[in-house]
Amino acid sequence: MTSSSQVTVPRQRAATPSTRTPVSAPPRWFQRMRNESGYIAITVALDVWAAAWAVVLAHLWIGNQQDNRNILLISWLFVPILLIVLTSRSLYKRKLNRSFIDELEPVETAVAVAALATLAIITVLVPPFQTGEQVTPHVRPSDVMIRVWLCGAVVLPAVRLMRSVAQRYLRRRYRFGAPALIVGSGPITNQLITRMAQVPDYGLRPVGVLDEVRPSDADLVDVPYYGSIDNFEVAARATGAEDLIVAPSAVPGEQLSRCAQEAHRLGMRVRVVPRMMDVVNGNARIEHLGGVPLMVLAPVDLTGWQFAMKHALGRSIAAVVLLVISPVFLGLALLVKLSSPGPIFFRQPRVGRDGKVFDCLKFRSMRPADPADAAFQLKEGAAPGGVEGDDRRTRIGKIMRKTSLDELPQLLNVLKGDMALVGPRPERPEFVELFEMHIRRYGERHRVKAGITGWAQVHGLRGQTSIADRAEFDNYYIENWSLLLDIKILVLTVLAVLRPTEE
Repeated sequence: MTSSSQVTVPRQRAATPSTRTPVSAPPRWFQRMRNESGYIAITVALDVWAAAWAVVLAHLWIGNQQDNRNILLISWLFVPILLIVLTSRSLYKRKLNRSFIDELEPVETAVAVAALATLAIITVLVPPFQTGEQVTPHVRPSDVMIRVWLCGAVVLPAVRLMRSVAQRYLRRRYRFGAPALIVGSGPITNQLITRMAQVPDYGLRPVGVLDEVRPSDADLVDVPYYGSIDNFEVAARATGAEDLIVAPSAVPGEQLSRCAQEAHRLGMRVRVVPRMMDVVNGNARIEHLGGVPLMVLAPVDLTGWQFAMKHALGRSIAAVVLLVISPVFLGLALLVKLSSPGPIFFRQPRVGRDGKVFDCLKFRSMRPADPADAAFQLKEGAAPGGVEGDDRRTRIGKIMRKTSLDELPQLLNVLKGDMALVGPRPERPEFVELFEMHIRRYGERHRVKAGITGWAQVHGLRGQTSIADRAEFDNYYIENWSLLLDIKILVLTVLAVLRPTEE
């Protein structure tokens, strides 16, 4: 057991004096930037800049008229009012993996509310500034504020989009993000570390692990172990950690509470992995019975009217899309027919909702297999998909796979009711039986209809990727389903198609 005054670091990280290469420490300012310490200040400054430009553009649109100077002057109240509204919508709180799409609706709403509030203030204050009974402003207050609203509705989201793109680039390219300490050990700790590395958009970098029992090297994934929880303050100061994540561990609750209080005293954010994490979704809330907090777990009704509306809306959209793209659909069908002998559609049994098997349709992208070819063997731990075995893709097949156009016939599956636009991707029956035996919660994916696209796919889990990761993301989608989430996935799918990865 490590003492409270000593910190242990993995031996493999140390180097002997003869082999150690001098490396200068990064400048303090760069380290602060990499830790995103000024995230909120930069966001506020950019919003002020964007709001100010919205007012300036509105003034230029109106024209600099002396008779309206009081209206134009008071319209600058739009800037502070907008900041207040944005703050009330929690847009200056750091949240994991908050994307531009998540911010668009509250930002647009905040711009509209701020413009309306400013208009109300102008309407009240402008009359006292007018002198003489015959003086009438050339421009009404509503004319000014409508222009401020329209300019703000364009400029503010545009600036936030640029900030989001820059932040995502820095996180992926230079591993920007808040350094995080993890208390705990075992599979959940490993899952946290792995997910931070796989999805840098979360904005967290694991810098150390603490627990009463040293986790295995496989669980640590090259993250330093800093001993027991008694070393927390030493580890926090040594690593410059700004976040504390408390995962399941054998540490007593009272000791964990003291650790969280110490983290707050050091200015750190504290997040706790709930014990029953499989049933905690985005609708969970905290209530209090006296001084005892109670977490209310709100379930998603998979048989309710919301899902009925989802499926009806999905089939309607599929019918409209098929009608609109019918020239492209028929053109691809003709090219597939001319590319090589065989049918236009590739039919494959897949498992859908409640374990029901259906024929999933795709445009055929390969030539018929040669019976003499050896059978393809799937890599251990990977999911089936992509190009399996010898590459028999036709020219048009390569283009369709690269652009995901081979998936278009699945709109017919949606129209028929076998699939939905959004949901877990369906798998072959023989693989489902295997995965259910070895992958945690894999079978729970079949609580809803399979989809053309899903939460796992927009996070890069396509082709021959981890089965366990797919199951985790698919079950997250089911537990947190909403029509807004479906719309977000469809938008992200379009963006993913525009940057294809399969060669």
